[in-house]
Amino acid sequence: MGPLEGVRIIELQGIGPAPFCAMMLSDMGAEVIRIDRAANVTGEAPRGIDVLARGRRSLGVDLKNADGVETVLKL
Repeated sequence: MGPLEGVRIIELQGIGPAPFCAMMLSDMGAEVIRIDRAANVTGEAPRGIDVLARGRRSLGVDLKNADGVETVLKL
């Protein structure tokens, strides 16, 4: 538990400080859902350990598809 318990954060996959910020928000108790590009999701175990991905779930979505955009907006 933390001060952000009950807060939901949607992180869109990107570069820069976003993964680090999402990790810190997750450490403070927020529910963080990372939206990955559907092409990057293979269903296989990742080869390395992504330390910045700790504490959050990941969802592969095709944002070029109207259904994918609708899914993200519902989150």
